[in-house]
Amino acid sequence: MIQRLRRIEGQLRGVQSMLSEGRDCQEILQQLSAVRSAVQSAMLVTMQNYISECLLEPAEGLNDRSQREKLAADLLQVLGRTP
Repeated sequence: MIQRLRRIEGQLRGVQSMLSEGRDCQEILQQLSAVRSAVQSAMLVTMQNYISECLLEPAEGLNDRSQREKLAADLLQVLGRTP
């Protein structure tokens, strides 16, 4: 995940350079689209880990269904804030 985030960080620095250089808007938008896709992919990996580690294999004290349902609701709430 760290490697993935570093790659995204590099892509964003590239967009900053493109803006500073006055590059074509279409090129900048294409790069921003690639960044968005990379962030969405990172989010999906994180969500998969969250589901398997927190919901399917709950930690001690989270064996109660209502507690797992709250974790699921919290996840959905966070996802609801994303565009």
